[in-house]
Amino acid sequence: MTRFIIILMTLPLYGYSQPNCNIYKLAGNDSCYQACLIATSGFGEQGSKFSQLRFDQALSLCPTLDYAYMQKAVPYLKRGDFFTWKQLIDKAVALNPGEHLGYRGWCMYQFLRDYKGAIKDIEQLDAMKEGNIGYCITGDYHLNIVKALCYKALGQKQMAIQMIEDQLLQKGYEPMLYDYLHLGVLKVEIGKLEDGIVSLGKSIELNDYNAEAYYYRALAYKKMGKMSEFKQDMEKAYAYYTNGRKIYADYYHPMDKIFLSDIERELKVIDE
Repeated sequence: MTRFIIILMTLPLYGYSQPNCNIYKLAGNDSCYQACLIATSGFGEQGSKFSQLRFDQALSLCPTLDYAYMQKAVPYLKRGDFFTWKQLIDKAVALNPGEHLGYRGWCMYQFLRDYKGAIKDIEQLDAMKEGNIGYCITGDYHLNIVKALCYKALGQKQMAIQMIEDQLLQKGYEPMLYDYLHLGVLKVEIGKLEDGIVSLGKSIELNDYNAEAYYYRALAYKKMGKMSEFKQDMEKAYAYYTNGRKIYADYYHPMDKIFLSDIERELKVIDE
């Protein structure tokens, strides 16, 4: 678990790797070189007027600087102005699809709940890129897992299960924090309770930090009539949740996240 936490803590939230400005310099494109320097220099608080004006300045010098469009878009996403974000990120994608399709697809899934649009972006990236298409910008999901969760949201749960299992079998792939959690929840939802319990157990083994794994495993036990196991896991879910050990995100509601009220409702069953 420690390895994964270190990875996630080192990733800037919705940041993006800076371009190498020297590429423009070597190509003899001084305008884009200067624009790149402006866009990648310190520009104050993200989303501030000064920051946005700096990106405008960069784009006035080099209208094809996709990095500036992408960075200018981010504050609108965080503020919930999805219309403006989409206008800007679409320009970045048009200029450099290989760099930005994965990011846009992730955001379409996680923020806009445009699951079909997210699938389209991820599949377009997959068609363009040889080998591993990579991870979402927060670093905690492989894009193939994101696509699987989109299919789940569209009601195609069997397909989602198959896609997650296929990804887990990829040579060299190491399961991410929530892969087995989502797989376990899916299996419980379609009635494969024992398989779901196994997957949720793997999630706990990999990342014993989230109340959600215990909560959903408890539900599986409840459906199987194993009330002792249900009680044990649901009480553990409560203990974890009230101590902050739960799925958390600043700007969106992750799939399969639970609330304390969900646990408390189930605990009432034990007391009755």
